[in-house]
Amino acid sequence: MVSHTGKTALITGATGQDGAYLSELLLEKGYVVHGVKRRSSSFNT
Repeated sequence: MVSHTGKTALITGATGQDGAYLSELLLEKGYVVHGVKRRSSSFNT
């Protein structure tokens, strides 16, 4: 288990490819990570 470094990250788009990669990377470095995603019903397709 990685100890907490005192650093926190907020990642928007955390469920996307880049956001997921960044989340995992920061967690491995000891960050506390909070992620935000939008509801799938709000996509304009």
